[in-house]
Amino acid sequence: MKKTHQLVVMALFTAIGTFGSTVLWFPAGVAKAYPVQSALNVIAAVLLGPIPAVIIAFMTSLLRNLAGTGSLLAFPGSMIGALLAGYLYKKTAKTYLASLGEFVGTGVIAALFAVPYASILMGTKTGAFFFLPSFVVSSLAGSILGFLLVSRLVKMKNTMLIKQI
Repeated sequence: MKKTHQLVVMALFTAIGTFGSTVLWFPAGVAKAYPVQSALNVIAAVLLGPIPAVIIAFMTSLLRNLAGTGSLLAFPGSMIGALLAGYLYKKTAKTYLASLGEFVGTGVIAALFAVPYASILMGTKTGAFFFLPSFVVSSLAGSILGFLLVSRLVKMKNTMLIKQI
């Protein structure tokens, strides 16, 4: 894929993630669940690979924070899931493992990482599993949505987007 085309797709995914998170969210424990980000992590991991998926996750988190629609927890939450989803897909070429990687990366690893991260950057003192329920709910919903969407996209290989990615 040409670099310019890849950058345009990454920018499109970033825009979808930024806007989609303002439209589709629901309360999940102590945080808000943003399944659009998790779904995009799965799709970007499969279509673009781990590094572009992490860049998209970072840029979406940055824009959401600048717009006042996200928190600092969006960074580790989205980036760890995107990295693990991309890594697992790159190693196995299995879309369900990209989805599982997003769920484990965001729902479990990032939730545990968020405890010291929130303590240092946000001054929040919590227990070791404080963020786990809300991260699990959000990433599970998004991972399933992402798996369903990317499975459909992979089946539509004759579309212009898939041909060029």
